[in-house]
Amino acid sequence: MEERVEKHGGVTGFLSERMLRTAAMVSHGNRTADVGCDHAYTSIYLVEQGIAPFVIAMDVNAGPLARAKENVRKFGAGEQIDLRLSDGLTALSPGEADTVLIGGMGGPLMERILSAFPEVLGSVKELVLQPQSEIAAFRRFLHKSGFRITKEDMLFEDGKFYVILRAEPGEEPEWTELEYLYGKYLVSSAYPVLLGFLLGEEEKAKTVLAGLETAGTEKAEIRKEEMLQKLRQIHGMKEKLAAAGYTEEK
Repeated sequence: MEERVEKHGGVTGFLSERMLRTAAMVSHGNRTADVGCDHAYTSIYLVEQGIAPFVIAMDVNAGPLARAKENVRKFGAGEQIDLRLSDGLTALSPGEADTVLIGGMGGPLMERILSAFPEVLGSVKELVLQPQSEIAAFRRFLHKSGFRITKEDMLFEDGKFYVILRAEPGEEPEWTELEYLYGKYLVSSAYPVLLGFLLGEEEKAKTVLAGLETAGTEKAEIRKEEMLQKLRQIHGMKEKLAAAGYTEEK
């Protein structure tokens, strides 16, 4: 570990692209609560880069938190990072953080964490979130919880697609089904990644359809209609990307 610290001059080399892009969503100057901080590399990066003046790094497990404490000491960030053993937002009081950052968890788990502490949720300026599943449902949850999505990012890393969201308190008109499924505020730099995701989903849906052709059951017919609907949605999104200049040939 010491060699990597010396080589990179800081914690940056310990972060994946997904972690770096998630950290980049945090607004400069915001006190940040890093929920599920694990080894605290993101927390250290935020203070090391001058993004956050102070970070409350929290984890539900004592083991990772002990390693986080060692890392905070090793990188000299002890004065700007407060480590707390916490199940979700349990150890965070209203007004302590401007930004709540949660990454690497399933969408339903993030929903439970955020919903359990409405008084904390009502005191923050922004949420930076990287849900691992149920993305469309999670976008709807944010809207129902009084947040508007202001920025989205998408990347492909280690064989997986990831979506990162930033949300702020406020209302916005309900999105279309396509926007909930695939995003409304992805910047053009993420379009090639989104196209790759769509092509993969299209191939999966066609494979499922092919397997259902000879089933002949009522359940199979329902499943077929679901896949056909999914293909229509994918086609609609591909048309939007094509209008922006991104096609399969690019």
